[in-house]
Amino acid sequence: MIILGLTGSIGMGKSTTAKMFADLGVPVNDADAVVHSLYQGEAVAPIEAAFPGATKNGAVDRSELSRQLSENPTLFPTLEAIVHPLVRERERVFLDLHRVAGAPLVVLDIPLLFETKAQNRVDAVAVVTCDPEIQRERVMKRPGMTAEKFALILSRQTPDAEKRAKADYIIDTGHGLDSAREQVSAIVQRLTSQKRP
Repeated sequence: MIILGLTGSIGMGKSTTAKMFADLGVPVNDADAVVHSLYQGEAVAPIEAAFPGATKNGAVDRSELSRQLSENPTLFPTLEAIVHPLVRERERVFLDLHRVAGAPLVVLDIPLLFETKAQNRVDAVAVVTCDPEIQRERVMKRPGMTAEKFALILSRQTPDAEKRAKADYIIDTGHGLDSAREQVSAIVQRLTSQKRP
């Protein structure tokens, strides 16, 4: 089974691209969806202990947690120490399940792939990218997004050029959905027609 890591900076179209892999029948483990689930389950108690007031009605209040982190960015490693091991455990279960099922290819959708050294856990890396102008336009349309928040997020992400330099595959989402689908399809065909990239 080949494990493809999928990553890309905020606003590059990673979630849409992950769905394109899924539409082709490739199992996708979405780290964001896993975190969302953890924020309503196993992560709630440890996050409340480390970030008092950051949970509400038995779930993590993302806007309050975000507020605390933007006020004190030195707390990011505290949050990561809680969340990353839980995400890794879910990832392990996903991989075991599809290995047993005989899947030829799976995708691990990991937003901070290079930042967390996750490239060491995959066979190949695909980086989703687009022009910075398109990226900014997409991100600034998000509810509650500000220029300051966008800058903080970017400061915590490996620069796009560096990600592209380290990638085995690059998917450019700046030319429309059909173009991106063709790129995804070509990667899937290439990886499933050989044992290793």
